[in-house]
Amino acid sequence: MTLDPTVATRLKRDDAGLVCAVVQQHDTGEVLMVGWMDDEALHRTLTTGRVTFWSRSRQTYWRKGDTSGNVQHVRSVQLDCDGDALLVRVDQVGAACHTGARSCFDAGGDLGAVVGP
Repeated sequence: MTLDPTVATRLKRDDAGLVCAVVQQHDTGEVLMVGWMDDEALHRTLTTGRVTFWSRSRQTYWRKGDTSGNVQHVRSVQLDCDGDALLVRVDQVGAACHTGARSCFDAGGDLGAVVGP
């Protein structure tokens, strides 16, 4: 199976053929993590109801939760106005971060805010 051509033509991929996917808890709006998808990963995400990413370091597909049990059940997928980013709303089971934290943004620390005029 392949990604629906009407969806594929709307994507603006990077040089590696990937689109950034921001993963958000559907009911709270909490940003959980960021991953990367190519057409096949997006197709799998849209058709299976489980989030699949392309691992840039391992050069393979991985479905979130297959080894950790921390599954992401897809609620919706949206494409941004430029076509170069996805918003994947999920029902997260367990931790989203590989460190065991609920969100990958819990442990990174606050970098502060830039306040303009």
